[in-house]
Amino acid sequence: MVDKPKQDNEEAPKGSTAFLHVGSSPHLSNSRLTTQRMMIDVLIGLLPILVFAIVIFRWFAILQLGICTVSCIAFEALFSAWRGKPSPLWDMSATVTGVILGLSMPWSAPWYIGVIASGVAIGIGKIVYGGLGQNIFNPAMVGRAFVMISFPAAMGAAAYLDPDGTLKIVTQATPMSVARSSATPLWPLFLGTVNGSLGEVSTLAALIGGGYLCVRRSASYEIPVGILGTIFILGGIQNLLNPDSTFTVLHHLFGGPTMFGAFFIATDPVTSPVTRRGKWIYGVSIGLIIMLIRVFSGYPEGTMFAVLLMNGVVPLINRWAIPIPVGGPVPVRAQ
Repeated sequence: MVDKPKQDNEEAPKGSTAFLHVGSSPHLSNSRLTTQRMMIDVLIGLLPILVFAIVIFRWFAILQLGICTVSCIAFEALFSAWRGKPSPLWDMSATVTGVILGLSMPWSAPWYIGVIASGVAIGIGKIVYGGLGQNIFNPAMVGRAFVMISFPAAMGAAAYLDPDGTLKIVTQATPMSVARSSATPLWPLFLGTVNGSLGEVSTLAALIGGGYLCVRRSASYEIPVGILGTIFILGGIQNLLNPDSTFTVLHHLFGGPTMFGAFFIATDPVTSPVTRRGKWIYGVSIGLIIMLIRVFSGYPEGTMFAVLLMNGVVPLINRWAIPIPVGGPVPVRAQ
């Protein structure tokens, strides 16, 4: 992420600090590639998921999304005022955080869960690091991880869609929760007519929206390909070792927030590597951690934790994956 560009005839505000943004050459400028444009692209990419969530969960989805989005915007304005900084709501990053956070929540979560998650996402996940572009961890996942650990009972997804199209407000395990005992049919998983959080139920919607982001280059394709490719390979090996299991590699790919996380969470440009090789390392590592958690732990899903763990390693990945300059490595002066 970059700060809002300053026009040539625009004077810097008094008392402001100048920031020098340094990157490796060649330096190519695209005035249309702004933070706001990227955020709008993300919102457009999220439209298929939003529509599908509303179709499945009706006004419950609208309520949950509204709570998280409005809360994130309000906390962004509040914390900016406390810091004596102008509110950066124009860049729409708080809106995107709120929508992604809302989609990562179950419809049945009480209203205060969304408010608390939004406050943690903006305050602890973003503002304490200095605001947009300075945060280390994905803000939406910081907020969700906090409420997931603090309020596990309230975060249970207690709804499913009956075959006749009726929303049943009862307790039912998600597909990943029952994976060890029985496997959900693949077609409902692909379409999204299963239980789960708002944004994780439809693989089809996530593929459509994620493909749009990659075509627009608002998301780097290396990251989702690395995640999904690693899960496909490791899931295939697991199937070969246990051929009698009804839980296949496609269940790993279609179930849980795999697609949603690969395209819309892991690809956050602020918390992901900047080099092509680094993005491959990052994506493959996330896929590996997801499979380790799913197969060897008692927790049914690991996308959120895998992304947060790798967010913390991104500064090291950026140092490991420094590209060779044009003309070869810089000569080392003899001692």
